[in-house]
Amino acid sequence: MAENHPSEVVEEKGEDVTVVEERERERETEKEERTLKEESNGVSEAERKSVEELKQLLRAELESEGEVWIWGVPLLKDDRSDVILLKFLRARELKVKDALAMIRNTLKWRKEFNIDALLEEDLGDDLDKVVFMHGHGREGHPVCYNVYGEFQNKELYQKAFSTEDNRTKFLRWRTQLLERSVRNLDFSPSGINTVLQVNDLKNSPGPAKRDLRIATKQALQLLQDNYPEFVAKQIFINVPWWYLAFYSIINPFLTQRTKSKFIFAGPAKSPDTLFKYISPEQVPVQYGGLSVDFCDCNPDFTLSDPVTEIPIKPTTKQTVEIAIYEKCIIVWELRVVGWEVSYNAEFKPDAKDAYTIIIQKATKMSPTDEPVLSHAFKVGELGKLLLTVDNPTLKKKRLLYRFKIKPYCD
Repeated sequence: MAENHPSEVVEEKGEDVTVVEERERERETEKEERTLKEESNGVSEAERKSVEELKQLLRAELESEGEVWIWGVPLLKDDRSDVILLKFLRARELKVKDALAMIRNTLKWRKEFNIDALLEEDLGDDLDKVVFMHGHGREGHPVCYNVYGEFQNKELYQKAFSTEDNRTKFLRWRTQLLERSVRNLDFSPSGINTVLQVNDLKNSPGPAKRDLRIATKQALQLLQDNYPEFVAKQIFINVPWWYLAFYSIINPFLTQRTKSKFIFAGPAKSPDTLFKYISPEQVPVQYGGLSVDFCDCNPDFTLSDPVTEIPIKPTTKQTVEIAIYEKCIIVWELRVVGWEVSYNAEFKPDAKDAYTIIIQKATKMSPTDEPVLSHAFKVGELGKLLLTVDNPTLKKKRLLYRFKIKPYCD
């Protein structure tokens, strides 16, 4: 049998990797990861006191109500309830009476909105590509994608927003997805109880669409009022020039704590921004990663198969060397976001005087080519697999790859 993890050597031909840049990026990522951990689990002494005070007030208020549930958790029954109360307190800057009023309003809204019935309601699958859950962030947060460009489809847009009834149905559908997602979170004190929101603004209809603007404002208000502190980060990608004007419209309706979680990235920076919070194997192909959504195009790899990231400086060549110790079949995936590079693959046997085998001759890859290359090669002798990417541009690139060893068969 071949070893599961052949040794890898990454060699760069040309200038050395800018170590300072990479260390700075690592420091920024570590800082963001610490922030996410603190948002999920860090509880100060002041917060603990506020939770105890809120519990006393809430216990007196709910005494005649019997058992009250929220997000699948019975209030005041165990420490999961403490996590929920802390969300309301943080949303109201630890003002206990304000948090109590917020809980009261949320419980009233959930009853009026008939949340329990909504969970079982069939609202169709027309909007499944508009908002969907996919994968997890680097710290384990579930990731929710909001794809506004889907509303360029006029029929879909009309069905979602053309009338007040349609907008109400859209809001119920969005709430249903949110509620189902929230119920899958771990409300234990050490658990993950927030999600990452990724908002893709590519080809978004824009602020001129009044119906979409109204629905977005309603959804944001509903989220803030009734689902406090459920978003670890709001990541906006493919942000166009007009978004700042739109953001200025909704900005007054957001709390300072909510606004502090917003991150914006233009088209060129979107993949790298996502990779700070989500590892590439968890990011869908359409956003720069290697995860294929909605199909099983490459059954050799799953979300659990890690991806290696390598920076490639401008006008340099990068070679990944994978040592093969026994007969096997090696399969791999590789991509450079945006391409504009040349790629070749070859196998170099260890035996003296053996010829190098060209698997993929040097090929110029353009932005219109397939985003991910997949290969398989049957190895009949010891040697090295060499994957080379030549970046002739003046832009820094990022190579993503992963491989897997399968048994050799004649």
